[in-house]
Amino acid sequence: MAGVNKVMIIGNLGRDPEIKYTQSNVPVANFSVATSESWKDKNSGEWQEKTEWHRIVAWRHLAERAEKYLKKGKQVYVEGRIETRKWTGQDGNDHYTTEIVANQLMLLGRRDDNESSGGSGGRSSGGSSDDGGGFNPPPIDNTPDDDDDLPF
Repeated sequence: MAGVNKVMIIGNLGRDPEIKYTQSNVPVANFSVATSESWKDKNSGEWQEKTEWHRIVAWRHLAERAEKYLKKGKQVYVEGRIETRKWTGQDGNDHYTTEIVANQLMLLGRRDDNESSGGSGGRSSGGSSDDGGGFNPPPIDNTPDDDDDLPF
């Protein structure tokens, strides 16, 4: 039986995406997303909070779009799969890291009115719109475009 490796998170970016290029000039973006959960402690009655940091990797056009649209502190939806990489460090020891390899990203929330976007791409917040002028680029999808031949 086949397994399922799919993860979906909504959280806030801990830093701007960092873009690097492979030797074959393929862009790859790395960034972190924080998710938090809170609960009321049964004994003390105090609210507790736990934050989990997730390493995110995005490849190719998804990496370029992440660099363009995603900024530290912004809320983002990430969908992808979990991968664990192994490498040997300079000390000769094996090291492991677990990451979410993104295949879809979506910027959530509203754009700050005083934020400089560094470029166009969203609606201006001065006009009227159904959602109050918020900025939400289309979902960034890394799935192949193999459905061009479908008749519907």
